[in-house]
Amino acid sequence: MNVLIVPFFATKEVWGIMIQFSVIAIGLLMGNILRTKVPFLQKSFIPSALIGGVLLLIFKAIHTNLFGWEDLIDKTSMEVITYHALGLGFVALALKNNKVESRSGTMKVIETGALTAGTYIVQGIVGLLITIPLFYFGKNIFYAAGLLLPMGYGQGPGQALNFGAIFMDRASEQEFVFPGKDFGLSIAAMGFVIGCVIGVIYLNILKKKGKIKISDIKEKQANKLSDYEGKNEIPDTESVDKLSLQICLVLFTYFLVFVFNNWLQSLPLGEFGEKTLMPLMWGFNFLFGTLFGIMIKGIMKGLKRAKLMNREYINNYLLNRISGFFFDIMILAGTAAINFSEFKGLALPYILICVFGAIATFWFVFKVCKHIYPNYVYEGFFSMFGMLTGTASNGMILLREIDPKFETPAANNLVLQSLPAVALGFPVLLLIGFAPQGFTQTLITLGVLVVVFIILNLFLFRTKIFRKRH
Repeated sequence: MNVLIVPFFATKEVWGIMIQFSVIAIGLLMGNILRTKVPFLQKSFIPSALIGGVLLLIFKAIHTNLFGWEDLIDKTSMEVITYHALGLGFVALALKNNKVESRSGTMKVIETGALTAGTYIVQGIVGLLITIPLFYFGKNIFYAAGLLLPMGYGQGPGQALNFGAIFMDRASEQEFVFPGKDFGLSIAAMGFVIGCVIGVIYLNILKKKGKIKISDIKEKQANKLSDYEGKNEIPDTESVDKLSLQICLVLFTYFLVFVFNNWLQSLPLGEFGEKTLMPLMWGFNFLFGTLFGIMIKGIMKGLKRAKLMNREYINNYLLNRISGFFFDIMILAGTAAINFSEFKGLALPYILICVFGAIATFWFVFKVCKHIYPNYVYEGFFSMFGMLTGTASNGMILLREIDPKFETPAANNLVLQSLPAVALGFPVLLLIGFAPQGFTQTLITLGVLVVVFIILNLFLFRTKIFRKRH
């Protein structure tokens, strides 16, 4: 009897993860080709990563029947890659030496952060106002599912996946079947489409009305040597490649997130800690990655001041490229991980959430931008609307159409608003983790969101309100 001996290096365990990354790479390359060659896709500004993810979704639907390759696109692997790509991308951004000078002032940056947090709240309220009545009247939807709208639109695929998993676990504990991860990722994918397509349509409407001028300048972003080599940086001829050092810094910082959360989980936190706090902590991998990135950057600056470190090891250009790589991977893997076969009975709530979420986001962002950016309303609107339905890069893409040289403070506001947005939005994220514990908790969350929304608007429109009183 002949026995087939499979060598170690030909086993599924050895090739599994490499196959998944290869599939992602092929998807991104194909998406970029379509984005470059198809005029409609080029004009829509839909990210190549999203197009590649959709291609993988289509391929996933047909490849098993055609080729029998059941594990070519593994859902679990794609979810894991999405989760870690989110955290690694934020770490890379946090490690950068932010040398951009704000022309808009500290208060304008804080107001922009409040706009970001306020939009999360609007999206959360709209989502709950859809799913709570549907649940109450017997529709097959988890009552707290609407809170995945700000995670998908406002935060993107990584957080949509993280909180979708938390919602799915909480629903199963209550004997309720809810595909939270797929639902959240689908909302995130639709957010990119909404941000790009609606953004482009509105750009052209304003152009026809003569309110804006879409620039014909198509700048080729040629990288200068000064972009790559900063002052007193280590040379490329060092014993370790400069890119390798940046990647190692990112991975080391992200490892600290695991160490911290693992230590936190070992503490006697009780039932609240195990069921509520720790799932949130692991879900906040991007936030802790940002905090540890800032800490590592501070330590390195301290070593330089103490003359214990003589060279500059952080390179902003390479860290930008690393973060861009991870965010592309996150978008593509997150989209490819969606399984629409789990969506039985969820088409109606999904459509309602996405449509009314888009309308509310458009209305609120424009209303606030008109007030806080009186001298650059449309520049501020397109940058923030693109970010709050997709990612910051989507906001920058739309902004470049009417402000190609970033002459208004809109780009600076977008870059610098992250810290105040996190500070103002953190309580909202905690509420989103609290809501799926029960129907009563969801109603409480809705009430608190309304109160916080009122407070934030009192801050944003304070000059208008107090002027009316006088």
